[in-house]
Amino acid sequence: MRIARYSFNDQIHYGVVDLSIDGNGDSDTVSELEGDPFAGPVRLSGVRHELTAVRLLAPVLPRSKVVGIAANSVPGQDEPPLASGLPAVFLKPNTSVIGPGEPIVVPTMSQDTALEGELAIVIGRICRSVPLERVPEVIFGYTVTNDVTARDLIVDGVPWGVAKSWDSFTPLGPWIVTHLSIEEASGLRVISSIDGQAVTTGRTSGLIHGIAELVSFVSEVMTLLPGDIILTGAVGGAASIQPGTTLEIQVEEIGTLVNPVVAP
Repeated sequence: MRIARYSFNDQIHYGVVDLSIDGNGDSDTVSELEGDPFAGPVRLSGVRHELTAVRLLAPVLPRSKVVGIAANSVPGQDEPPLASGLPAVFLKPNTSVIGPGEPIVVPTMSQDTALEGELAIVIGRICRSVPLERVPEVIFGYTVTNDVTARDLIVDGVPWGVAKSWDSFTPLGPWIVTHLSIEEASGLRVISSIDGQAVTTGRTSGLIHGIAELVSFVSEVMTLLPGDIILTGAVGGAASIQPGTTLEIQVEEIGTLVNPVVAP
């Protein structure tokens, strides 16, 4: 199932996306849901729209946090792995989240802002200290993300916070896929493109710390809430971006996230 969050006639809804078999988009639809998938039972309202008639939004607005993971794949890392061998966790504010088509704003003070195409895990229930074997119970689904980073703002002692926390630096979308198992999500191809030209490629099988390990570890550190996001790490490295370009992050079996890049 594909769960989208969208705007229609200035009202925000969740819905179930149905894609056409031929993939040309002519008959793609979204069926409206009554209720919030992260807050309780939902049901189909009976209202359906052509997907082209609605504006897709970020499929979830994290209620508390976006958890990022750095240095989590090889090759193509800008940062060396931590000596401890533990996942390198950092936090991003929920104000950094934007949806498909919304502009990524490059800060004036940065001369080296980069894209990082990644798989994002969406948490579906409140959880703490989740053992590996129970991780599937707390994952709502997966979506596509771009962990935008102002690389020249990384400073000693504060390796990621300032560089990754700007408004618009966490695009999410186009929807959440709920039917993938952890095993299926652990072998997806990720392609990042600028103006239609691929600049990084990789697979989620290249993650040093896998999906179940990340969820279990992060839940030991902090309580996870419904709608929280865990960014799993760039599997193909990073690529510099410039205002005036358009970025596409494609994750196999999920979809393509498209955002323009602009100056302030």
